[in-house]
Amino acid sequence: MVLAKVTEFLTIDPTTIILTLCNTLILFLVLKHFLFDKVNKVIDDRKNEIAESYKNADEAQRKAENLAAEYDEKIGMAKEEGAEIVRAATVKAQNRSDEIIADARAEAKSIVDNANDEIEREKKIAVNQIKDEITELAISAASAVAEKEIGKEDNERLIESFINSVGEQ
Repeated sequence: MVLAKVTEFLTIDPTTIILTLCNTLILFLVLKHFLFDKVNKVIDDRKNEIAESYKNADEAQRKAENLAAEYDEKIGMAKEEGAEIVRAATVKAQNRSDEIIADARAEAKSIVDNANDEIEREKKIAVNQIKDEITELAISAASAVAEKEIGKEDNERLIESFINSVGEQ
């Protein structure tokens, strides 16, 4: 009896198989309608979201690379501009230095020329004073001599030749 119950349980019944297949098909269709479509939709939405995130990330990276390239270009231009400013300032400073040196040389030459002119004037004044003193001495000597034997004309001639000979020396 036990054997009969076990065999009855293990027997293949075609109706049960067909009903089981129908139940499985109905379960599949119900799950597909209520579960698989919604799950697939969520999965597709998530895929699209991830794709959009990748796209945004790629775009942000491209913008960052463009900004970095632009920044590097601006840095290079700023360095070149700074070097040009330094060169211009150096040239300007050198020109100003040359100008100051030229002005100083001109001023020094002017001072030397003025000093030489002053020396010449002082020399002429000294020569004229010496001539005046010599003239006075000559007149005194001439008057003393004139009182003795020389006339006025001889005296003037002697004084004039004496002055000329002193002026030439």
